[in-house]
Amino acid sequence: MISRKKTGCCYLSSSTGAKAQDLREIMLSLYAMSHKTCTISGRECYITDSVHPKYILIQTLGDHERAIFDRTADLIAGAAGVPFVLAAFQIFGWDLDLTPWHDDAINRKPEVGTRTGDTLRYVTESLLPALEAEYGNLPVILGGYSLGGLFAIWSAVQTDRFAAIAAASPSLWIRDWLDYAEAHPVQAGKVYLSLGDQEEHVKNRAIARVGDSVRGEYELLKTQLGRENCTLVWNPGGHFQDGDKRLAAAFSWCIKELEVK
Repeated sequence: MISRKKTGCCYLSSSTGAKAQDLREIMLSLYAMSHKTCTISGRECYITDSVHPKYILIQTLGDHERAIFDRTADLIAGAAGVPFVLAAFQIFGWDLDLTPWHDDAINRKPEVGTRTGDTLRYVTESLLPALEAEYGNLPVILGGYSLGGLFAIWSAVQTDRFAAIAAASPSLWIRDWLDYAEAHPVQAGKVYLSLGDQEEHVKNRAIARVGDSVRGEYELLKTQLGRENCTLVWNPGGHFQDGDKRLAAAFSWCIKELEVK
């Protein structure tokens, strides 16, 4: 049983128009979504759940995600129309916890690239068992934004534990990513990729690789999984834009794809 503190219901953000208001009321009445905070094996977790969930969604929890967590959950609920659990787990250091190998362009600290295995073990050996004890053995979707998206795709190479991957604006500009991905296929059944159409148009030459890397990853996924099991969505704008909408769209696509599987 997860020890947790209920911090209030999860409401859709206010917007103009009766249609959005109606959607808010429908989703709340159907799924009675609530937001809790808890500590699982030493990491703070945010959890939004609903009655009789069909999927477990997992994402990383940094300062940016804390600010948009409720909004992300609301957007998923409105788009997917299926009850779910969304759990976000605390990240102590983005570059340390989520970078699968060392890259000076990310951080010159020698320990970068040495802790990502620990992060994945936390998900599979601590977080997931706790969630499954509470909600049952449900299909699991692992997602994330930026380095969180990179971590999600890398994790799908390491284990077949995840039914789908929701990678929004993933940092696939890390050195040698495409060589690694070609030699190490993902084990998830569905993968969503997205990128802002301005993300590759930056002065930083390492980050500017992201467009070609994401396109290359998509081509690999079409070969590895089949065109019908993956997608690449281009969003307007740069990297630091609409993180809640992009991540919600990624999770929602995965849910819909698994629903029709």
